[in-house]
This record gives sequence, C-alpha cells and structure tokens, in this order.
Amino acid sequence: MPVKNRFAELLPEITEWRRDMHENPELLFETHRTSALVADKLKAFGCDEIVTGIGRTGVVAVIKGKTNKSGKVIGLRADMDALPIHEATGVEYASKIDGAMHACGHDGHTAMLLGAAKYLSETRNFDGTAVVIFQPAEEGGGGGKEMCDDGMMEQFGIQEVYGMHNWPGAPVGSFAIRSGAFFASADSFEIIVEGKGGHAAKPQETVDSTVMASTLVLALQTIASRNADPVERLVVSITSFETSSKAYNVIPQRVTLRGTVRAMNKDIQDMAERRISEISAGIAATFGGEITVSYERGYPVMVNSEEQTEFAAGVAASVSGDCDTEAPLVMGAEDFSFMLEERPGAYILVGNGDGAMVHHPEYNFNDEAIPAGCSWWAEIVEQRMPAA
Repeated sequence: MPVKNRFAELLPEITEWRRDMHENPELLFETHRTSALVADKLKAFGCDEIVTGIGRTGVVAVIKGKTNKSGKVIGLRADMDALPIHEATGVEYASKIDGAMHACGHDGHTAMLLGAAKYLSETRNFDGTAVVIFQPAEEGGGGGKEMCDDGMMEQFGIQEVYGMHNWPGAPVGSFAIRSGAFFASADSFEIIVEGKGGHAAKPQETVDSTVMASTLVLALQTIASRNADPVERLVVSITSFETSSKAYNVIPQRVTLRGTVRAMNKDIQDMAERRISEISAGIAATFGGEITVSYERGYPVMVNSEEQTEFAAGVAASVSGDCDTEAPLVMGAEDFSFMLEERPGAYILVGNGDGAMVHHPEYNFNDEAIPAGCSWWAEIVEQRMPAA
C-alpha cells in the first residue's frame, strides 16, 4: 500500500504546522507553546482523551478504533524540542528565537505525528487503541525517561511503542531500520586535575596540571584502541580542556576536562567507566597530583525489538516500496531508548534528502518527507491492529 492519498491532501496544512513550530523553537522541557499547539490540534481532531504535563511538558492522546476486540494498545512517539543553535538556513520561516532552532527536525516529527493523529481520528479504521506521544527534552534532557517515570506506559496500557527520525542524505521518503542495538549509549564525565601551580620559569617547583591533563587526554584514547574488543564500538571523546589560569607565565593549579563515552553494549560501557577512573588514578600517582572523576550515565543503548522491527520494516516497504533493514549503526544517542527499555518496539529512519546533517546551522527538515512519515505511522496502527 503506497503513501496514503489523504496525506497528500493534508500536506499543505501539515507543512504549515511544521513551519510554525520551526519559527518558534523551544528548548528541553520549555516546550510550552509547542505543547499547547499540539494539545489544541489533538482536541480539534476529536481524540478521545488528551493528557498534558506528563514528563513535565509532554502531551499524550488516545484514539480509539471502531472496535476493540483485540485489546491492543500501540504507542507512537515524536519529539518536540529544538537545539541551542543559531539558525543559518535563510528560509522565510527561519527561527524567530535567537540562539535556538529546529536543527534536528523535531518540528517535522511532531507535524507528521499530528498528521497521522488527524487521519486516525477521522477514519478509526482499526481494532484497538492508538496512543500518540509528544515528548519534550530529547536533546539531552531525558524527556523520554521522565515520561516513563511518570507512569505513562502503565497509565495508557501501552503494549508496543514506535518512533521515527528523519535522516539527511537518504532519499526523501525512503526508510531504514535495523534490529537490536541501533543508537549508542551516551555518558558524560568531568575530570578535575589538581596540581601545584607556580611560575612558568620554575616548573620544578610545581606539579604541572596541564602536563598531567594532556597526558590523561592521550591515555584515555587507549580505552577504545587497547581495552575494547576491536569488533565492538566505543568512542571516548574529550570535548573541553579548561585551565584555571589564562596567563602566559603561570602554570595553572587546576585543569578541568569534560567529555562523552558512547558504546553499543553495556559491558563496554561499564569497562570504559572503570578504565577512566583507573587511568586517572595512575596518572595522578605518576605526577604527584590529584585527579577526581565525576561520571554520569546518560541515555542507554537504543535496542529495537526483533519482532517489532520486522513488522515496522514491512510497513515501511508497503509505504515506500522498499526498506533497508541493515541501517548503519549510529553512535549518536536517542532517548527513545528509555521507552524501548519499558516496552517492545522499533525506531525507524525516514529519508530527508540532500542537505545539511542534523545539528548543523543550515539543516532544515524536508517537507516532502511528510506524506511518507505520516503514512508509516498510520499504517503501523492499521496493520498491527487491523479492523475486525
């Protein structure tokens, strides 16, 4: 079954919603305008139940099918938040908020799920219950976890959950997915390297924190190259190196390092955390300084369930004619992982065409992908819960 004609008819309207959200981006949990817009649309569509304030500013709506002999409940999730990036697209509907933009296409995700919700509310051609989930704070805030912690899955009786992300570089409206681990975990750390500051002309009287920290930066790269199995995937990145002094003639007392660890399985993730502390302790002892590591677990590995992935791929193929079931592993993280830890489900990529990659100032969601994305979500419901 190809892209639904209804979504071709709705494309101008859905595009208008998307561009309005694009002009008015909101960060993390501060999606008050977007959440209100979503709730208003869902009410106008005639959804059976609308609940706001889940996961602080999340919105959830229930759409009942014509019948409910199956008792099935399927969740569909879209993210709503933007990024703290200054937009450089030059489009007429560019962000009106300085230093914030929809650089990851969450405006498109939200608009597509709204389009699917409108269609499902109109037709209700399924046997069961569809639950549409609009989530804040995917970009580092863990909004998915907060919605789960608020009891969303239990409150609405969700049995399976599905998500989608646009993907620049893939043909518009094409689909790609993979079973098992798909997106990496993402942890963060801060390391305080404490030495003994002093005059740059008398290094022998100091414990040089800069040298200690520089040695540590290089040593931490051996975790991936010498501690992890080469067939496993691990990225340890130092992203910030900050000294306590900016003077030319002072050896600083302290250096602060910050970075991330990304892995595709928990054993590798555990090993990396342990080795960061062990290597730090060894370098501190070697130089006679002190090193303190603060390590914070972030998003877990996002793992697609086998049965639901096969089903989602089949739906995608019915919409677009084909679906790549061996999508490349992604070392970026996605907090849909928290929902997939609570319920079986699958996460798919939809092609966004040529253009800048996500998180780039010139990125823009491609509105031509809307009919395919809407159709996939609607077909997930109609094919997983066919009308009795």
